[in-house]
Amino acid sequence: MSRRTPTKSRVKICNKSVFHLQDKKADENELSIGLIKSAKRTGQLSLCNRGLGTVPENVWKVNDLVMDDTKDVDFSRSPRDNWWNAEPLKMLDLSSNVIKIISPNIKLLSELITLKLHDNAIESIPPEIGELNNLSNLSLDHNRLECLPKEFYKLTEMRWLSISYNSIKNIEPDFGDLVMLTFLDLSHNKLTSLPPGMGYLVRLVDLNLSYNELTELPPDIVNLRDLKKFNVSNNDLKKLPALGELRKMETLDANHNAIEELPDFYGCVALKEIYIANNFIKEITEEFCDQMQHLNVLNIRDNKLEVLPENISLLQNLKRFDLSNNNLNKLPKNLGLLSQLQSISMEGNKLSFVRQDVIRGGTDRMMKYLRDRMAEEVVGEARLNENNWPDKYTLKKSQALIVPAKELASVPEDVFVAAAQAEVHVIDLSRNKLTGLPAGFHLVRDTLTQLLLSSNSIEVVPPEISACKHLQYIDLGKNCLTDLPMEMSDLKNLRELVISNNRFTKIPRCVYDLENLEILLAAENQITEINVSSDALAKLKKLAVLDLTNNSIITVPPELGNFTHLRSLELMGNCFRQPRHAVLTKGTASILSYLRDRIPT
Repeated sequence: MSRRTPTKSRVKICNKSVFHLQDKKADENELSIGLIKSAKRTGQLSLCNRGLGTVPENVWKVNDLVMDDTKDVDFSRSPRDNWWNAEPLKMLDLSSNVIKIISPNIKLLSELITLKLHDNAIESIPPEIGELNNLSNLSLDHNRLECLPKEFYKLTEMRWLSISYNSIKNIEPDFGDLVMLTFLDLSHNKLTSLPPGMGYLVRLVDLNLSYNELTELPPDIVNLRDLKKFNVSNNDLKKLPALGELRKMETLDANHNAIEELPDFYGCVALKEIYIANNFIKEITEEFCDQMQHLNVLNIRDNKLEVLPENISLLQNLKRFDLSNNNLNKLPKNLGLLSQLQSISMEGNKLSFVRQDVIRGGTDRMMKYLRDRMAEEVVGEARLNENNWPDKYTLKKSQALIVPAKELASVPEDVFVAAAQAEVHVIDLSRNKLTGLPAGFHLVRDTLTQLLLSSNSIEVVPPEISACKHLQYIDLGKNCLTDLPMEMSDLKNLRELVISNNRFTKIPRCVYDLENLEILLAAENQITEINVSSDALAKLKKLAVLDLTNNSIITVPPELGNFTHLRSLELMGNCFRQPRHAVLTKGTASILSYLRDRIPT
């Protein structure tokens, strides 16, 4: 039996533990002479992420250390290295270590402006910190603090303070002495109440109180007149005070509380986003809709909503609306008038009359359903005056002039006068016999957001349409148009344009200046080319849907493949040979990829 010759392992065995805490001597060695010289030259010292368990003693004495060990004068040496040109320490970064104790000698760094102590194991702050009269930026996040010393509130020059992820249970009324604060983060602590002095922090712009145990807010919280971002999410609040004095507030986050009703927002003229999900709110009031017409985002999912008010249509600037997981069993007719909505969620409600495939079909499908239903109901229930036109009551209630399929050849101007008084947002005159836009349509230019004129005999669109600056949706499909006026390029808010089933031989020039256009439907025309130059389609950076089905396009430029922002590109039914039908059937991504591969290198 043969014996294998033993071989030596090349792996070196090290008995030193991989994970070990540095001792005090090792900590002292982290502050090298090079770091000291750099600190004295720049006024900045970083010992971030060094595994320190203690702070090297020389850190506190760095301003007094003399590094010159020679009496000889060296004229070739840079003057900035001379001790008399040394900068006092103004920035100290001790973050991301395992430091437990901050020495009282911190008071020696009297010129300190920025102090970073986050991500450590600090259990207390020495009272001597109150002697740092110039300190304006302090981070204490992710430590083990349970309280702050009284002397802490002497830091009256403090502008930026973050103490999140600690175990602080209460703060003193003296907190109000930190009157220069513009940013304050007290999130992820154990606060059960706030002192009245918080109202003195009138320069605060950003206040984060989330993830505490607050049951109420002090009444003087509304004195924070400069506040823009206010986060009180994940607390135990049962109500919010009237917030009207916070006139500069732009974002309110009150998710995950026990709030039972929406507060009074009258006066919050800058408020753009409200997040108040996971509460116990039962209704959105008519007063809320009246006060919040400038709102962009409303997240009120996971509440107890049972009904939406009819005047929900006043929220004309709303872009994101989340109503998921409430108790809604019906929707107001006017919900379809929210023309700027980019996202609406309604899953988890009791909407038995809305098919589940519509609810799950996304925002576009839901809004189309709401608009179609609104049109049917308004036509079916409209009260007519003696001339068979919708009366003022109907116009005011629906905020829409909807008169489709009435074989109209014209519309009296007084109808538009009444529509203007009712501040209508939608005009639907589709499926009539109009040969042009009615003369009085410009009277509603200040409120009109949707104009539907499809299935008429319109040959020319007047330049005056450019006066309707708020238009976001225009449907001119199934008419006799060959061009659009250049003045339409002034409609900078237009998001969707339908010009299908007309007589266009090219995409109108004005379309390329509609910088916010997202959807262009131009099927069933006689368009012969796709202009992708830098002053044509390439200017439409937000274009997501382009439909050129059934035109006379001879060639498809390969550069169209660079338009990766397109979500839907329809090119079927044209004269070109490439891309072939097999490529077109694979969808937009495949078409764009095919075209990109054919761009000349």
